[in-house]
Amino acid sequence: QVQLVESGGGLVQAGGSLRLSCAASGSIFSLNPMGWYRQAPGNQRELVASITTDGSTNYVDYVKGRFTISRDNAKNTVYLQMNSLKPEDTAVYYCNSPVSRTLVRFNWGQGTQVTVSA
Repeated sequence: QVQLVESGGGLVQAGGSLRLSCAASGSIFSLNPMGWYRQAPGNQRELVASITTDGSTNYVDYVKGRFTISRDNAKNTVYLQMNSLKPEDTAVYYCNSPVSRTLVRFNWGQGTQVTVSA
């Protein structure tokens, strides 16, 4: 069973940057698309960025141009570089492998908290 461990969150001022990491156990990491999700208080968890096995990326409109997802298959790690952060980006961020719009492939990790102050 793949385990996901997210890290890199923290408190940052608006306009600042953070780089999140997600380390996955298991050799099947490179065989699966990966995504970054976030869940703000009172909201559902949502997919904000995804990357295929060959490196193609996709983003929701409100993070395009600010967030960049990447992966290092040799390290079984996926990253999310977040620039020009806004208070509305405040959420717990998780990684997983999207199967469909609502389904994911692995158990959820603990997530990493990102807090953006105004």
